[in-house]
Amino acid sequence: MSSSSQKVTFDNRDNRDFATAVKTRVDTYFKERGMSKHANGAMIVKTLVLFGLYFGSYGLIISGLLPLWAMWAMCFVMGVGMAGIGFSISHDALHGAYSSNKAVNRWLGLSFDLLGANGYIWKITHNVIHHTYTNIHGHDEDLEVAPFIRLSPHTDHHWIHRVQHVLAFAAYSLATFFWVFVKDYKYFLQRDLGPYKDKSHPASEWVILVVTKLVYYGYTIAVPLLVLDLAWWQFLIGFLTVHLTAGLILGVIFQLAHVVEETEHPEPNADDEIAEHWLIHQMRTTANFARDNKFLNWYIGGLNFQIEHHLFPRVCSVHYPAIAPIVERTAREFDVPYNVHETFSEAVRSHYRTLKRFGRPNG
Repeated sequence: MSSSSQKVTFDNRDNRDFATAVKTRVDTYFKERGMSKHANGAMIVKTLVLFGLYFGSYGLIISGLLPLWAMWAMCFVMGVGMAGIGFSISHDALHGAYSSNKAVNRWLGLSFDLLGANGYIWKITHNVIHHTYTNIHGHDEDLEVAPFIRLSPHTDHHWIHRVQHVLAFAAYSLATFFWVFVKDYKYFLQRDLGPYKDKSHPASEWVILVVTKLVYYGYTIAVPLLVLDLAWWQFLIGFLTVHLTAGLILGVIFQLAHVVEETEHPEPNADDEIAEHWLIHQMRTTANFARDNKFLNWYIGGLNFQIEHHLFPRVCSVHYPAIAPIVERTAREFDVPYNVHETFSEAVRSHYRTLKRFGRPNG
């Protein structure tokens, strides 16, 4: 890995009491119950269900037994399954949170590549860059969705941003399509990646990129065109349906965690330092939502508990609802922000209002 320049640092001497307390209390929760921080039986069942949802709907489409309208419906289901695998399986595995066994995490992490994305690049842009430099303009790659979407008040303003609250959700819908055909190649080829300068990649990762992309293009494009009696435009509608469905779900869920009214967008000082503890920075830049929504808790892999995820990324998401009260109670005790929207719709409205605010020149 290349060295980075202008690396932002955090003053971890500040508010160490909160950091110590919250880590100790969460560790105690697992120790007292003799519980693993990794996947449990419920997580394994969910893994099987989501794989079944995605590949089962794919199998029904490829079988050619369904009428055209049912095949199209299965494309929606496949998109839902695609997002669910990304949320609940790939995400945990790539963080090393699914299992204590690195090989298990490695193989389950390849589910991300099987969906057409690249796990190696994701671990750099998400695990390292986003989780370290959350909401810091010029460092957090998750703030760079598209040139016409302004997700930070520190991004240069352009006239197109005035209507970004209209354009944003369409842009989110294209997320996985862009990922499959553009994003990974772009990141592999570009010289600088976030704070990393002159970033080089191992030859083995180039091989994995090429092979897994070909596998994905093979089973999602070549096979359907070869075995199904479809016009090219009918295939294209189905292919886009899968990606627009998955992209919208993924794009919206991830934005609700960091680009809402309560979250902050701090800037480093002249010494490239954030003058607070890294854990406090995570609390200020992250938000939870819909904590009591059991379906969302199950489907999106606890990503509505983003605070807990950012503090404990190597704890499996299945445990986030249980440790959230511990984190919230500790935050209140130490007068640390704990941002939360009680419902999904409330969080979406907050994100929409934030888009409108950032769409103004001084927003």
